[in-house]
Amino acid sequence: MRQFISGLILGAGASQRLGPPKQLLPFRDTTMLGWVVKQAGNATALDELIVVLGRAADELRERVDFGRARVVENPVFTEGCSSSYRAGLEALNPQSKAIMIILGDQPGILPEVIDRLAEEWRRKEALIALCSYDGRRGHPMIFAQPLFEQLKALHGDKAAWKLVDANAPLVEEVNFNLPFPDDINTAADFERLAATGKTERALMETDISHAKAQRRKESV
Repeated sequence: MRQFISGLILGAGASQRLGPPKQLLPFRDTTMLGWVVKQAGNATALDELIVVLGRAADELRERVDFGRARVVENPVFTEGCSSSYRAGLEALNPQSKAIMIILGDQPGILPEVIDRLAEEWRRKEALIALCSYDGRRGHPMIFAQPLFEQLKALHGDKAAWKLVDANAPLVEEVNFNLPFPDDINTAADFERLAATGKTERALMETDISHAKAQRRKESV
């Protein structure tokens, strides 16, 4: 029987450095948080998906398509991401054997990354499994059930890394030959992300044009 993994998307950030709620920044055909939720929903390895909201929760509920995910609110989101761990853990299915933490401000995370990380954890059942992007550690990361209470006891931001550091010999790194999925925290971060998206679209349009031209040649 496959081990039950809960996906926890952290979408409760206060956007202190950006100003407006970064979760609602336009990205692709949706919002930044909407895109992350969509990517996680497209993954097949998660048995449930929970999104934690904080600032602007009502507006986010109205404007973001949460698909199959359940939404919970963190009323003390200003205390840092550790408070969102607690809110999410309280909402877990009792069958859950591990939790995968996904950042709502990292739109570069792919369904394939989520699936492979989950598959590797199910194969080895390490206490902690995390992604390594060409040697740089990052999210998503998985914490097994024995660490749930320690996750709840954490305080502040970047709190999960305290557990990673405290359990270094027990951490399983899953390597990906992919660019690191940067956080979007400032206007400059978002502008860089938007520029990357325009480049990707331009390359895609060029590929489509070339394909159409090739088909026209072949039909002559």
